[in-house]
Amino acid sequence: MTRDDVLGKVRERSIRFIRLLFSDIVGFPKCVTITSDELEDALDNGKGFDGSSIEGFTRIHESDMIAKPDTSTFKVMPWNEGGEEALLFCDVLLPDGSPYPGDPRYALRRVLKRAAERGWTFNVGTELEYFYFASPETPQPLDHAGYFDLMPPDFGEGLRKKTIVALDSLGIPVEYSHHEVAPSQHEVDLKYGDALTMADHSMLCKLVVKEVARREGAYATFMPKPLYGENGSGMHTHQSIFAEGRNIFFDAGDDKHLSPIARSYVEGLLRHAREITLVLNQWVNSYKRLVPGYEAPVYVSWARKNRSTLIRVPQYRPGNEMSTRIELRSPDPACNYYLAFAVMLAAGLKGIEEGLELREAHEENIYAMTPREREERGIDTLPGSLSEAILLAQESQLLRDTLGDETFEKLIINKTAVWDDYRSVVTPYEMEHDLPVL
Repeated sequence: MTRDDVLGKVRERSIRFIRLLFSDIVGFPKCVTITSDELEDALDNGKGFDGSSIEGFTRIHESDMIAKPDTSTFKVMPWNEGGEEALLFCDVLLPDGSPYPGDPRYALRRVLKRAAERGWTFNVGTELEYFYFASPETPQPLDHAGYFDLMPPDFGEGLRKKTIVALDSLGIPVEYSHHEVAPSQHEVDLKYGDALTMADHSMLCKLVVKEVARREGAYATFMPKPLYGENGSGMHTHQSIFAEGRNIFFDAGDDKHLSPIARSYVEGLLRHAREITLVLNQWVNSYKRLVPGYEAPVYVSWARKNRSTLIRVPQYRPGNEMSTRIELRSPDPACNYYLAFAVMLAAGLKGIEEGLELREAHEENIYAMTPREREERGIDTLPGSLSEAILLAQESQLLRDTLGDETFEKLIINKTAVWDDYRSVVTPYEMEHDLPVL
């Protein structure tokens, strides 16, 4: 939509309020709400805000920022309380109108530009897993169903349907949804699109899931591992590259139907997987999910059928060349989508630029291998804690180049502070296991 399209739609539907959204460094949505009377000025000049109050943004002595709406993201919200409300995602600018280097949306734009210079479009599809609980204070599941179960009295099934209706009204297509493995765990899969649109849609999907649950007296959480002994929530991310309407990951002559570009892309992801994990799994709790035995990937490897690997290449179906893609299984839905997609593409492009040869696939169950067997096969392991992920990220030139110096340094500072805070806490585990015997 153009500027005039947006203004016309707001007048036509008598929309009174417009939310202007952007993301902080860890992916939390930030919002300023304006009235329709202020919209024209906002579209032309943006709206100023104090950047020093936003996590990961600028210092207090250089705090002036501008949220400039992207008219192509205009959406009318699916609920009407006191009048219709619309939403626009924003790019963050400096006072002189130039892009703010620390804006996560800008970090993704920079990498997408590198692909666009080759005539390529980076497409992404996300599988967002989450839990419904009775409240944020009590992680009490609302059902005890399992994978793909259909339970007529399942409260979560009704919440999912209302969520999909709301997403559909926003123009966000959902491929399918279902109950996941753990009690009260659900999944919504968004239909693939270009990466910037998918980052916006994934953020909006999270907001809609939470809002629908709140309106029904429940609580939805995208926390990676909220229940001990149960599967955690991931965000399997499907990726492909198109050029002139053609999927350039497909090669009819390859035994796995992967082009040389796709093979180098996969190897780039594998080669840099450990150092970009901090962006894909940025919370202390993320590493409670990344443990063997709960269907989360731990080992740096790839395969076609094997779901114990980090990357899976879904099998080709004849006549379905456009669906050729790779699936990265380590990210969790609590990441910053803009930064996550940026580092995925950057790692893949690095593999393409260096012409990397794809390593051997591993179709056997890697969880069942001994450490020696994994070592003999050259299978590395993802970092096992936030602390280890920080140490790996600190040494990553790819990460620094992709995020930019400012975002890179502030992310390291933010995550180090989180880890320092966490490691000073005396946990119930210590009180239960150590206090009685030490």
